[in-house]
Amino acid sequence: MKYKRIFIIVADSLGIGAAKDAAKYNDTGSNTLRHLSYSKIDFSIPTLEKLGIGLLTDVYNTKAVNHPLASYGKMQELSVGKDTLTGHWELMGLKVETPFPAFTDTGFPQELIRLLEEKTGYSIIGNISASGTEIIKDLGEEHIRTKSLIVYTSADSVLQIAAHEEVIPVPELYRVCEIARKITLDHPEWMVGRIIARPFIGSDKSNFTRTPNRHDYAVKPFGPTVLNYLKDADYDVIAIGKIRDIFEGEGITEFYKTKSNQDGMDRTIEMARKDFTGICFVNLVDFDALFGHRRDAIGYAKSVEEFDSDLARLLPHLNENDLLIICADHGNDPLHAGTDHTREDVPLLVYNKIRKGKNLNTRKTFADVGASIADNFNVKKPLIGKSFL
Repeated sequence: MKYKRIFIIVADSLGIGAAKDAAKYNDTGSNTLRHLSYSKIDFSIPTLEKLGIGLLTDVYNTKAVNHPLASYGKMQELSVGKDTLTGHWELMGLKVETPFPAFTDTGFPQELIRLLEEKTGYSIIGNISASGTEIIKDLGEEHIRTKSLIVYTSADSVLQIAAHEEVIPVPELYRVCEIARKITLDHPEWMVGRIIARPFIGSDKSNFTRTPNRHDYAVKPFGPTVLNYLKDADYDVIAIGKIRDIFEGEGITEFYKTKSNQDGMDRTIEMARKDFTGICFVNLVDFDALFGHRRDAIGYAKSVEEFDSDLARLLPHLNENDLLIICADHGNDPLHAGTDHTREDVPLLVYNKIRKGKNLNTRKTFADVGASIADNFNVKKPLIGKSFL
């Protein structure tokens, strides 16, 4: 064992340039980090700059330093698709060869909607591709009057169900989502990657607000991941943010939900103060959910700056036998057309306080992260990926 603790922080959607096959996904020219950085005239990320982020792509007001604190590289996605599940599963050693179905253009089939109404006892409104904040403004008041569930999708492979917490209590909404998950699992052609419960509050469309009680019901990974191998070997596998949901609890020994990126980093710093042996796996979803999909470049830039400040708080708590890995799961360029994720290479920054940074070059798969973790803890290695340790 080379390191006692490994912290993996996934900056959700922070891509660094169009992948070599981006044209297949209509994502030629995308570059999430570059484009968000140029949207803010005083953009400043001094901690990430010192770690070497400027060596990976052109970032506004950010130098390509000569002696970065972290080892640095890019990672290409081997799997098909550009969604959350695919990216995270590949990070932990699974290659996804069949994309999850999406219903962006058509909405969900009427037979699926009929089954959902029949088995839940609620009528359905919506059934379109929409922004989650906009659809509750449009349909929230009707939902309050009728108790009809607001069902919608997006450019991702998701079925989202929104309900007011005072109309349909959160446990009841979760029950509904569990029914939706079973229906889609029973029909492979409808098997979206995630069912998402989207509770909200407010008195009318002027003040409807989504709450932190979101819950994702993901498809279980189709095979064991490095998380399973670690857990089976009695290592700690601590999940912060939506990591537990993404892996449907597989291989997780301890988990903490979060309300925001800030909360996620606070939890990570808290964990860095504790003694454990294994990994702390963190997802920071605000980049994607609040800014990427909404094409809010300035908001995204501010969020990255906040992350940079949080990293400055985290680093002093890391020990000489700790390793920090910063990466992403896909892109979501705020200046690209549409509101979908973008097929991009992702950053790889690997920091240890006593080791000098070196060039890790371009990795052929995200799974190099999982392979390195398996290498470090001497557990079974995934079928794909090569250790960079």
